[in-house]
Amino acid sequence: MIAALPTDWAGIAIAAGCGLLIGLERERRKQELEAPEEAGIRSFAIAALGGALAQTMGQPLLVAVGGLAVGALLAVSILRRRKSGRDVTSELALFVTYLVGVLCVMQPTLGAACGVAVAALLALRERLHRFAGSVLTDAELHDALVLAALFLVVLPLMPTEAVAGLVPRTVVSLVGLILALQALGHVSLRWLGARAGAAVGGFLGGFVSSTATVASLGSRSRGVQDDTLLRANAGGAVWSSAATWALAVLMSASLSPAGALAVLPAAAAGALVGAAWATALMRRGPATAGQEAAGTRKNLADERVSSLRLREALLVAALLSAVTLVVAWAQRHFGTAGVFAAAMIAGLGDAHVAILSTAGLLERGQLAKSDFLLCVLLAVSANTLTRIAVGWVAGGRQFALRVGAGLALGTCGAWLAASPSL
Repeated sequence: MIAALPTDWAGIAIAAGCGLLIGLERERRKQELEAPEEAGIRSFAIAALGGALAQTMGQPLLVAVGGLAVGALLAVSILRRRKSGRDVTSELALFVTYLVGVLCVMQPTLGAACGVAVAALLALRERLHRFAGSVLTDAELHDALVLAALFLVVLPLMPTEAVAGLVPRTVVSLVGLILALQALGHVSLRWLGARAGAAVGGFLGGFVSSTATVASLGSRSRGVQDDTLLRANAGGAVWSSAATWALAVLMSASLSPAGALAVLPAAAAGALVGAAWATALMRRGPATAGQEAAGTRKNLADERVSSLRLREALLVAALLSAVTLVVAWAQRHFGTAGVFAAAMIAGLGDAHVAILSTAGLLERGQLAKSDFLLCVLLAVSANTLTRIAVGWVAGGRQFALRVGAGLALGTCGAWLAASPSL
């Protein structure tokens, strides 16, 4: 209905809605504090409408004067409450609500989004305070600052032109993605506990490197006498294979939708079989994180240690970049046979880049769909052998047997599902 109104009217209506939404949250807070002097629902609605009306009149000076008037009122309010010890959140929110009202007339969609965001920030105050004060550790804060610096400072400075066949900004983006997934895996282990944490961490880790995920979970299982923890880690390692198949489809779709459709049946079969095996492994685990034995979470993720492993991220990024160049070179010099060999060699390290590279060949018409599907299966199969060996070295015989069975069954399921198309 709002979309059918004239532009100015729609902006005014959205501004009123945003003011009422923000004001409703502040009214509840006002009653909790038993502070009648606080701005409530009417004040916020009027501030938003005032900003919208000032912008509708098309007088920039009037908008500025209105902003100064609201700012002056807030300054007086802050001075009057200096001795009360309460924060100035309501005053700041009232001024922002005025700006939201102005924005709703200029860009209604963006103004509505900002209004909802302001209301959400105000409503989540207790959870945000608890998260910052008692949940977030110093190491995790350090990790967040490192990631912010990488994405907001370093990445924009990277060149976008190819250097020796690689784009520096793409390589840095890959490193940042790997580090971000490392952090997510660490947090999931610490918050969710052994079973759920290993499953989530393993699945997310599979989007970066299933081999590295198997090695990481295997190292946590070596020497562990608790069968529940061993099964949870093994299940998480198998979950990483489900992510590998999912990523195969996503990577293919990003370059060649036809390739994604060709891979989908095999990937779905491999992921479902792997997920079923991982679920069976974890079935005897604890029902909830709260039922875990004392110290289990710290065994999975040390709260005092940074979760970012820059060396590992750089090595994986370098490997993926190098394999991209090798696959392209093999196709130019040896044709399709060279692509098959390169896909298997690449799969021994990581299957992701082999899939991405061959999908690009398919999109350019240099590879048939059946050949692309075979490349994907060869790359993942070779990587399965690597992961089983890594699991044995990192986690020992019992860990490797559990993980190897799941990986082998998933790979066989994928080959069977793909056989009609080969």
